[in-house]
Amino acid sequence: MKKFVIIFGLLGYGVANAQTKIPADVEKLLQKNTCLACHNADKKVVGPAYKDVAKRNYSKEQIVELIYKPKPSNWPGYPPMAALPNVPRSEALKIATWIVSLNKKK
Repeated sequence: MKKFVIIFGLLGYGVANAQTKIPADVEKLLQKNTCLACHNADKKVVGPAYKDVAKRNYSKEQIVELIYKPKPSNWPGYPPMAALPNVPRSEALKIATWIVSLNKKK
């Protein structure tokens, strides 16, 4: 019985700590636009994790707007994000679409 509990516990630990897979095309955009310097899919780096952003239930359009004009008051306790007006809208929308999708995954 103890072996079963230990094995089950370890399996649960692996599932709980699984890292979010970033699609290759989105990861390329995140790297190109320096997003990964401050953000990670699962954990706080300098800025909030993408999963935490998704939990705020922003629309794709709201996330795009926040890429261009961040609102530090939305994330107290974090350093202000630099505005990224150089990110093409199509790329910002693709990134935002992926972030929103993270809230739908359990």
